[in-house]
Amino acid sequence: MFSSVAAIPDSLANVSSKQRKTIDVLGGLAGFIGLSVVAGVLVAAVVTPALAVSGMAATNTMNVFETLPEYLSIDQLSQKSNIWASTNREDPVGSRVLLASFYQQNRVEVAFDQISGYAKNAAISAEDPRFYEHGGIDLQGTSRAAIGLLAPGMGSGGGGSSITQQYVKNVLVQKCEELSDKTEADVCYQAAITETVNRKLKEMRLAIGVEKNYDKDEILRGYLNIAGYGGTVYGIESAANYYFNTTATNLTLPQAASLVATVNNPVKYQLDRPDSEINGAANGYAANKERRDYILGEMLEYKNISQEEHDAAVASVIEPTITAPSTGCQTAGANAYFCDYVTKILLNNETFGADAETRLTAFRQGGYDVYTSIDLELQEAAVATLAENVPQTYSGWDVGAVVTSVEVSTGRVLTMAQNKEYSQDPSLAWSGTKYTGINYNTDQNYGGSLGFQPGSTYKVFTLAQWLNEGHSLNEHVDSRRKSNWGNFQDSCLGRQNYDYDTPPFNPRNDANEPGANYSALQSTLGSINTGFIGMAKKLDLCGIRKTAEAFGIHRADGDALQQGASSVLGTNEIAPLSMAVAFAGIASNGETHSAVAIDKIIGLDGVELPIPASTVTQSVEPEVVARMIYAMQRVMTGGTATASNRSTFPKVPMIGKTGTTDASKDTWMTGASTQVATVAGVVNVSGKARSQRNTFFSGLQAATARHRMWPDVMSVANAKYGGDDFAETTNAVR
Repeated sequence: MFSSVAAIPDSLANVSSKQRKTIDVLGGLAGFIGLSVVAGVLVAAVVTPALAVSGMAATNTMNVFETLPEYLSIDQLSQKSNIWASTNREDPVGSRVLLASFYQQNRVEVAFDQISGYAKNAAISAEDPRFYEHGGIDLQGTSRAAIGLLAPGMGSGGGGSSITQQYVKNVLVQKCEELSDKTEADVCYQAAITETVNRKLKEMRLAIGVEKNYDKDEILRGYLNIAGYGGTVYGIESAANYYFNTTATNLTLPQAASLVATVNNPVKYQLDRPDSEINGAANGYAANKERRDYILGEMLEYKNISQEEHDAAVASVIEPTITAPSTGCQTAGANAYFCDYVTKILLNNETFGADAETRLTAFRQGGYDVYTSIDLELQEAAVATLAENVPQTYSGWDVGAVVTSVEVSTGRVLTMAQNKEYSQDPSLAWSGTKYTGINYNTDQNYGGSLGFQPGSTYKVFTLAQWLNEGHSLNEHVDSRRKSNWGNFQDSCLGRQNYDYDTPPFNPRNDANEPGANYSALQSTLGSINTGFIGMAKKLDLCGIRKTAEAFGIHRADGDALQQGASSVLGTNEIAPLSMAVAFAGIASNGETHSAVAIDKIIGLDGVELPIPASTVTQSVEPEVVARMIYAMQRVMTGGTATASNRSTFPKVPMIGKTGTTDASKDTWMTGASTQVATVAGVVNVSGKARSQRNTFFSGLQAATARHRMWPDVMSVANAKYGGDDFAETTNAVR
């Protein structure tokens, strides 16, 4: 039985790699003494039989060769990037779970000792039997190819390039594929592959230069890692993964020979077209088998395998096990919308490059390992409760539902889910279906959504400004329903008056509460619209807007926040993630942490790359936020959020606020412990809205789904993360 390590000539068996390197360069034709001079002689000798036909002079050929560049910069190969979740925050690498991969070329570069000896021997036997004996150019093969190129009638013209020359050609092609300008890339590509004498001379010259700077094992490794194996599959490791669901290390002899066969003509020999009449399952992948068996014969001839190994391999059936890589966020399943959000961060944030094109190229070619903040246990609870409580489609209504959670003290996004299946296929993602590529949880630039009106959950910012300006929770305001509210103060836009609007500004209370003199605390517990308009009458509308912005609130479409009196009731379209961040800021003693979804990025060299950091803002003073919390805790225990509080176990201190938009089109439950903030909502995505109070999902009112979803998620959060007492204040209601 022959060893499965790469074959090395007997004369070099006891010579070190460095010594072999010297022998390689000095050996070959006439010892390759004085490479820069002898190279010209070599080329002249190679092309001399065809000079009479081509009209070229040998001396001219030698001069041209001497002036060609010898140095080839070999850059990092394009490799796929991976987005990971982790089950253990303290050990993200050791506990990682793949969400998705992204690439232009599906490649995983591997070391020389991670490649099966069968694969290395198959490549040498089939492509360059004298690989370890020449100095970059195989005289016999190159002569044959040159004769065929210059005088087709005088030689075979096929093949002839050494492994080193093929490697050079692939490197040049790789450089072309990295160009962002398509026209420039096409010109470059044609120059790299067109069969001309000048290109062949350049390739030979560069091959000699590569042999000067790299030893044979490095060149062979580079060749097997850069070669194309059909479609977007590049490199021996990805080819082994894709075609046989194995690794480059564990390739069997027939598998290795089949993969090397594919390199010769990927379109003809690739094994992922079972319906092909020429090379498909019905004929046993006949084209590949013919080439494979030829390679096995060459391996036997050059004594790289035994007769027994050869016969067994030839008799074996080609049985590909196509294992498609997890490319794109659609492969992340229930985590796809979070995955999509991470990709948008990578494309939008200047940390990763000066412009979007640079960032995209870096992401799809750079081989990043991106470790994210998602909590898979909490995410599983979010996905399950959405599936249980809100259908993906509903006749006559484009229904949407979301759950988003963030960590209070860091802004790390822990969950991001919605009631749809992720797809970027335009034929699937149309209004009213169960598919969409739009992320309802995020801003337009980070998922395509224009946001949703948060309704009364937005009132917490008026409450904050009320306390900011020195008012107390026990202070009462005129809260009668009316259409002549008079003037509102606005330090930015000037005094505002809505008495003459058409239709008139005449907000009503959700349950038609008739009270005329609610306190700020009563208005918060009961979510009294007229009470908050009465509070706004005593405040600066611009100040309310600025306080909301201090908590990270902004419109999902990127426009400025509206700050009229009606905005107090939550009429701005806001992303659910933004609301979760704001409530986390309240729960964190007024310290708001902007959302982050990436914990760590490791490059190909194992070095951590810079990532976007959460920005921290003291949104309101601790004394103000303590009074907000006093009121918002009572919303949970004696206000509109009691249904959510009642169903959440284990019990920890929690704050919250409900929200319902006009005609109960959208319904929200937003709240937090000292550890986790969560938004749960059912929304109208587009088209004609339905009253959620008159709509039922499996016999349960749609408007109450939020009070089933929020407790399901926060129960898991409380059990896992716990919760502490909120900061207290003396005389909170004063």
